[in-house]
Amino acid sequence: MSPPDSLSANLVEAAPVFAALGDPTRLALVDHLSTAGPLSIARLTTGSAMTRQAITKHLHVLAAARLVRDARRGREHLWELDPERLVRARGSLDQISRQWDEALGRLKRYVEE
Repeated sequence: MSPPDSLSANLVEAAPVFAALGDPTRLALVDHLSTAGPLSIARLTTGSAMTRQAITKHLHVLAAARLVRDARRGREHLWELDPERLVRARGSLDQISRQWDEALGRLKRYVEE
């Protein structure tokens, strides 16, 4: 299924980001990485009931959406947030907000006439 013509390229590009963030576990991982910085799987699973394997699966979904990336530092494998994707996704939400504001403004003018 192709996207409607009214969707901009930015919105289409942001769709995988929104899909990845739609899961509470992945959203929590993004939140944790945004506040704590790069972390290993061991650190990400500390205090969690989830297994390392489950966390790794969620990180791979986030990586596919290009929200996180992994890097080897010495013997450690660290995961870090790529904030640029979030900034661009936010821009998409701002675009949608502007469109709604314009549509509501037109509706208001129409009703008041």
